[in-house]
Amino acid sequence: MDDLSARLCLLRSYLSASKTHHLITALGSPRAVFSASQSQLSEFNLKPDTIQSLLSPDLQAIERDLAWAENENHHIISMDDPRYPAKLKSIDAPPILLFAIGDTDFLQQPQLAMVGSRTPTAAGKQTAFAFARHLSRAGLTINSGLARGIDGACHQGALEGIGGTVAVVANGLHQIYPASHQALARKISRQGCIISEMPIGTAPHKGLFPRRNRIISGLSMGTLVVEAARNSGSLITARYAMEQGREVFAIPGSIHNPLARGCHSLIRQGAKLVETADDILEELLPLVNLSASSHTSGLKSAENPLNELDPSYQKLLDCMEFEPISVDELVEKSPFSAAEIASMLLILELQGLVTSANGRYTQLGTELENKP
Repeated sequence: MDDLSARLCLLRSYLSASKTHHLITALGSPRAVFSASQSQLSEFNLKPDTIQSLLSPDLQAIERDLAWAENENHHIISMDDPRYPAKLKSIDAPPILLFAIGDTDFLQQPQLAMVGSRTPTAAGKQTAFAFARHLSRAGLTINSGLARGIDGACHQGALEGIGGTVAVVANGLHQIYPASHQALARKISRQGCIISEMPIGTAPHKGLFPRRNRIISGLSMGTLVVEAARNSGSLITARYAMEQGREVFAIPGSIHNPLARGCHSLIRQGAKLVETADDILEELLPLVNLSASSHTSGLKSAENPLNELDPSYQKLLDCMEFEPISVDELVEKSPFSAAEIASMLLILELQGLVTSANGRYTQLGTELENKP
């Protein structure tokens, strides 16, 4: 059994993520778990049916997982795969595997999580859409949970920007849940990515959603809660973000709106009150700038940033020339994907080398000193 098959078998034992990591650490590797004896496994206080699943793994199910990944748009990403998001890897008990549909480049982009009620007010949905669109147009990738209500509005808004969107779901990727979001999911697979830690064939059920929420926050620099009741699952995501050391933002609402109470509670606990999308950009863009090298092989510091521009960024600027240009046109003219271009434009705009208006980007006329 190779490492990937062993990880797939571990997922299908439906252990908690923390227990799975404990087993791997204690026994040395995912493969070693399946070489352990019944007496060895019993030392980890596992349920009898879990021990049996580890002693006799369902290899036919693993073959179905691998067959699913043969589609060119389907991916199984292990923790040692360079496509695995670095931010997610840094949380406690990260997923040992990710299943993905779409462009995995979006997993590497600077991300903001946006979450909220499944039954929002009309104003709440409109706010979520507008914030996501504005932030995506600024180059941030928006991630959410593909649920009805606020999640769906966030994905839809993000698709109208260059940052794209990542949908994190709690079920296997053999189906889209809820079914009403099938068309939305197809759009996300073209301008973003859909991911899950659950193996193919796993049906959605209530217990998986809190586990999914740690991934939503873990992918992100911060989490924005748009509308949420006091007992909302969105507050679980916000709590994970706090535990992971990420920023938490909340949009306030009327004191008479029950869906504002969760946001107000978060603000009392220290979440940052935001009134505009620019409030979020002011907080997050310095973080993007500071970590540009780790996320995007970014720009080197210099008095004139053009002096020591990373070659890939210079190549993108050369494609732009000095006339307004869209991301689609840059994809055609450059060797970079839309996800890579979105991230690079975000960094270039932070450096004052590019400006944007009406969805088009213009290189600013800074003099290039000592250009070879």
